[in-house]
Amino acid sequence: MSDSLVIIVTAGLVATACGLLGPFLVLRRVALVGDAVSHAVLPGIVAVFLLFETRAPLPVIAGASVFAILCVLAIDALRATGLVKADAAIALVFPALFSLGVLGITAYASDVHLDLDSTVYGEIAFAPFRVFDLGFGIEVARSIVIMGTVSLVNLVLVVVLWKELKLTSFDPEYARTTGFSPAVVSRVLLMAVAVTAVTAFESVGAILVVTLLIVPAATAYLVTDRLSVMVAISVAVGWLCAVVGHSTALELDASIAGAMGLTAAVCFLVALTASPRYGLAARWLARRRARRRFAEALAAGAPPPGA
Repeated sequence: MSDSLVIIVTAGLVATACGLLGPFLVLRRVALVGDAVSHAVLPGIVAVFLLFETRAPLPVIAGASVFAILCVLAIDALRATGLVKADAAIALVFPALFSLGVLGITAYASDVHLDLDSTVYGEIAFAPFRVFDLGFGIEVARSIVIMGTVSLVNLVLVVVLWKELKLTSFDPEYARTTGFSPAVVSRVLLMAVAVTAVTAFESVGAILVVTLLIVPAATAYLVTDRLSVMVAISVAVGWLCAVVGHSTALELDASIAGAMGLTAAVCFLVALTASPRYGLAARWLARRRARRRFAEALAAGAPPPGA
């Protein structure tokens, strides 16, 4: 498999893992959880170094995952109190955990280079060089194995909990009366997001993970009212960003992750402008037709529409 294909497949698998969960984050208005996780993992990285004196990627990712899960559970617990909104809960939790990590570094590891860029906030261009040796001269990119597994787990999770996720996303009060626990479903979803984000950080970088969690889902939200279609479009947009972004980066000799993120932004702008139902152009045409009908009604001496 060529290096370019490894990069595209890695980004596409991350887009799949994120696209399966992103629509539920958008619907629940907690889209910035991925960004919160990217900051909240810092104390986990410091703790792994202090306890085990290692900076190897797998232990660091394990420690980061623990604090990522603590972050999303704390956000959900705060939101469940009803005293703060989701955005305020996110803004309260991740700065506290990030600050804890900064204090840990300054107090106990100020003379140590933890190399956060290579252990967690990775670079997708390095994906072809991190491989698993399967023996007999066969090597496979580590990112493809890991993100393929995460994508499969997320797919199983969404399929198994589809009814619960759908009901608690649109009408949590009704879900509670029918026997579903919105809090339990929400926490399972957020824990899946946390694990997905942390495992994808090393493969593609934190910024691209946050982008693929939010932007394709927000794009799909503008295009359709059906949740199943929204999830499918979210995954498809992510793959489109992987292919077009990689080609654009090669053409411009620019950052691959940056080009993929910019492609995602362009897709969102297209949907924002041209969505047949919710786009700016459709809304402008609807207002124009309404004004014309109003003017015609006034000219005919009839009551204006809606009067």
